[in-house]
Amino acid sequence: MSSLNWVRGINATLGWVAPHAVASKMRREFMTPRDLPPRSWELPLLGSAERITLRFGLSALRWGSGPAVLLMHGWEGRPTQFAALIEALIRAGYAVVALDGPAHGRSPGQEASVVLFARAVLEAAGELPPLKAVIGHSMGGASVLLATQLGLRSEAVVTIGTPSRILTVLRQFARFMALPPLARAHFVRLVEQHAGMPAAHLDVTRYQLDMRGLVIHAADDTMVPASEAERIHENWFDSRLLLLESGGHHRVLGDPRVVSAVMELLEEQAGARGTALRQDAFFQAR
Repeated sequence: MSSLNWVRGINATLGWVAPHAVASKMRREFMTPRDLPPRSWELPLLGSAERITLRFGLSALRWGSGPAVLLMHGWEGRPTQFAALIEALIRAGYAVVALDGPAHGRSPGQEASVVLFARAVLEAAGELPPLKAVIGHSMGGASVLLATQLGLRSEAVVTIGTPSRILTVLRQFARFMALPPLARAHFVRLVEQHAGMPAAHLDVTRYQLDMRGLVIHAADDTMVPASEAERIHENWFDSRLLLLESGGHHRVLGDPRVVSAVMELLEEQAGARGTALRQDAFFQAR
């Protein structure tokens, strides 16, 4: 029997007689990320990065110079997973800053949540020039969307493989770990207490998304269903949906169509700014 099946078996049994204890253990498991090393293809980009430390101790990698683009990886992810996109942004003349999320990489902390990730995005944005775009993958995308509700300002936001609501993620984890119903309810409440926000509030249907957006997802993503991207898009009036037939949850980050779509969005933003400036000059001259 595998260790996972062993844990599931214990949860399914003890969860009936000691639901709070089992839920507490699973809450710690859920909020404690593993430290996964970079893949070999990430190392060249890692070697060319400048390591910076933000005001409250968060670590980040920086490349290039020019207008700023901020990147937020997903759960147990790394900045260099965005390698293909980072390289394209550098070539196009952007400064790229990619965070190590709380309790990830060299950033401090032992536990993390979408709320802590969102606060990290806000902290980074407060120390950077006005952002041309913020791009988030998976839970990083969910944290970016939440950060926009907490005051984040960016000309555009891109989500990749992102869930539309956190309560669904919690319930899926609880079911996967074979928690009985009462233990599941305790688990959700404990996560909410530690995160400091009700899970029901972390839902795009409650958000006011007033910036331009690009929602990217692969149809064969087995971790976050593609229907989540459709739900985000439906609730984001100024967004574009790019649904790819393949790419899974992680490989999609290196898909050339993803890179092209992001760069096209940024080019459109630059064109719109140029038009607005010319119109302002015209009316001021009259």
